[in-house]
Amino acid sequence: MNAPLVSVVVPTFNRAHLIGRTIGSVLAQSYPALEVIVVDDGSTDDTRETIARDYGDDARVRYVYKQNGGPASARNTGFAQSRGEYVALLDSDDTWYPWKLELQIGCMQRDRSLGMTWTDMTMVDADGKIVDPAYLRRMYHAYRSFPNERLFEHSLPLADVAPELAQVTGTARLRTGNLFSKMIMGNLVHTSTVVLRRERLERVVGFNESLRYSGEDYDFHLRTCREGPVGLLDIPAIRYQQGLPDQLTASRYRIHMAENMLCTIEPVVRENRAQIDLPEHMIRRKLAQVHAWVASERLERGESKMATLHYLKSLGYWPWQPGLVKPLLIAGLPFGSGVLLRDRLRALRGHWRGNAEKKR
Repeated sequence: MNAPLVSVVVPTFNRAHLIGRTIGSVLAQSYPALEVIVVDDGSTDDTRETIARDYGDDARVRYVYKQNGGPASARNTGFAQSRGEYVALLDSDDTWYPWKLELQIGCMQRDRSLGMTWTDMTMVDADGKIVDPAYLRRMYHAYRSFPNERLFEHSLPLADVAPELAQVTGTARLRTGNLFSKMIMGNLVHTSTVVLRRERLERVVGFNESLRYSGEDYDFHLRTCREGPVGLLDIPAIRYQQGLPDQLTASRYRIHMAENMLCTIEPVVRENRAQIDLPEHMIRRKLAQVHAWVASERLERGESKMATLHYLKSLGYWPWQPGLVKPLLIAGLPFGSGVLLRDRLRALRGHWRGNAEKKR
């Protein structure tokens, strides 16, 4: 029986210095049937020339150029170009371990109900040094809301699925179930680890391109989980790159992360409440936390009126939040005087710390 084709979609923007390492990790997979679709999202560096030089003679690699539109748009372009029974996602600064696809496709071939699988990840810094060997649960805080036995309905040893990889998998497990309700508490899925079944992707359609700067991944994975069972291979299968200045996790994108999460979660709760198997207090607390996050980011930008609005909405969902008293007072002072006072106090504290350091 022939191995089903896997289409690997790699969006990239001005990463000619990294893209070869990423593509190389795909071509080094032990899984034989794959194609790599590199979607260049309007790069102004030598990405095109680099790929033509290094992979122009490799029929497995296809280069697609488009005008800049953000990662959601780039991934959707890749979906439209893909031909595989399975579609895998990989960011252009991350790399895969060589057995990743073999193990994930084995799991999805064994359990045909799984429309998506993902894995844990090793986090590395800008120099490639391992910072955290199993970073998924540290990065995605929603895991803290549920122990494994409550989050997933079923599990089995990965060594049972792929005995030939038993030395790699050790005691790690494949955990499966319906996660839509739990995903309301926050994202559980890291995009560079994902493999989708074609049928599931066609039901989800694609990424929301209006979420340009951040948050498009949570929206997509939430909708994917709504469509049926999914699975986590509880083993790190990629090297997740952190510490690069162009990453969308940088602090300047936090306001987009907060607002896009709010734009995702509120309509889903409103339109799918009957399908969400969570206590009302958990949902209200989550909505309160997201509004408070948006308020905090707005206040940091000096937007007092918008901050006040979101602080009040947060308190409407969850009234007992003593920690909101101080920022709400700062936001509520007239003519932005609260923000001005806060900034001056911060500057004074910084000055005092600097003097204290000099005296040591």
